[in-house]
Amino acid sequence: MAFGSGDQGGSGAISDINVTPLVDVMLVLLVIFMVTAPILQQGVAVNLPEASGDALPADEQQLVVSIDPEGQVFLNDEKYTVERLRAELASLAAVDPKRRLYVRADAGVPYGQVIEMLGAVREAGLTRVGLVTDAPERR
Repeated sequence: MAFGSGDQGGSGAISDINVTPLVDVMLVLLVIFMVTAPILQQGVAVNLPEASGDALPADEQQLVVSIDPEGQVFLNDEKYTVERLRAELASLAAVDPKRRLYVRADAGVPYGQVIEMLGAVREAGLTRVGLVTDAPERR
């Protein structure tokens, strides 16, 4: 608390608040938020193939497209090229367009390759697509 000079006729206290420390703290917080805001928008690295939830009911004969760590594509354990897979899926979609298809991709497969595979499935005419994940470990 500050005290006035002898002009006021006594030693009364000045009731004004010193705002300099408040302004200093606010400017420091502003700089901290300006530096950290772009970092927060970039996101956090996430291991996408793990997800919790109940397993889906199994169909009699499932269509499963798998992509292994080397980027090779399989349909129900048979190796395919993307063009051959697109033709096979188109013929299956012509028979039953509401058929379900599941995509299993290794965690190390680039995201772009998985999206390319989903695009090929969509072009073939199959729209009921599920992504297969592993359940996280319980601790």
